Amino acid sequence: MKFKMIHENYNVTDLDRSLAFYEKAVGLTEKRRNVAKDGSFIIVFVGNEYSDYELELTWLRNHPQPYDIGEEEFHLAFRVDDFEAAHKLHEEMGCICFENPSMGIYFIQDPDGYWLEIIPTR
Repeated sequence: MKFKMIHENYNVTDLDRSLAFYEKAVGLTEKRRNVAKDGSFIIVFVGNEYSDYELELTWLRNHPQPYDIGEEEFHLAFRVDDFEAAHKLHEEMGCICFENPSMGIYFIQDPDGYWLEIIPTR
């Protein structure tokens, strides 16, 4: 039996804001979307040409309040080929939330509080 990871879901409060963030911060763009006939939810899958793995962003009409994501002890990691340029972009965006220079990594935070780890290509 073989299992292949295909996506991870993050629930978001403002879909347009999240789509803009993920495109600018890590180059993910919309691949497809599913809109409920009654308008109760919108699911958008984002990704890029470097991986088949996708991030599923889910907006729920009846959940306008921020999501409780606990102690933020989970994250999605991205390997980047130009670590310095990525760091500069994220500094300009004001989204760096934690740096670990001894490990050579840092984390950014999306508009809903989800952490994304940025790792250089080694």
